[in-house]
Amino acid sequence: MLFWSRMIIFAAVAAAVSCGTAKEPASPLETFKTYTKAIKQKDTTTMKILLSDATIKMHEKEAKAQGVTVDDIVKRETLFSESQKSVEFRNEKIDGDKATLQVKNAYGSWETVPFVREDGVWKIDKAGFADQLMKDIEENNRKIDQLVNGGNSNGVDEPGLPQPAKPQ
Repeated sequence: MLFWSRMIIFAAVAAAVSCGTAKEPASPLETFKTYTKAIKQKDTTTMKILLSDATIKMHEKEAKAQGVTVDDIVKRETLFSESQKSVEFRNEKIDGDKATLQVKNAYGSWETVPFVREDGVWKIDKAGFADQLMKDIEENNRKIDQLVNGGNSNGVDEPGLPQPAKPQ
């Protein structure tokens, strides 16, 4: 009887200690693996949980504009094709509350997937990716405009190259 009472006390203490131990939040890689499983299982609820707040807002605007549900957008705009048998990843990089993970797409090229930590949880940040893509496009357009409208990309005329006529 004394043995069993000690076992019950030990089990209760062990349970209390394990419940009180703070669990490390999932890494961006673990978040991505969970997202991958959710896509394969067509689990839209889990997919949405793993997306950043900004991404959900972006999908809500898109859904409203197209007259479809957010679930339709989330299912359609995954990070890889459903038919893709395996998903390769590499180079997880964490910098404060932002992170990236490189993922091989269906065409065999590597894409960078951004993550953001919201309330201590890593989430896929497609909106951040879209914002960065737009900034890159605007920067490239600025450089092209600069080239077209007067000189090379560093703003210095190079000798020997024809220069556009300057307005008088």
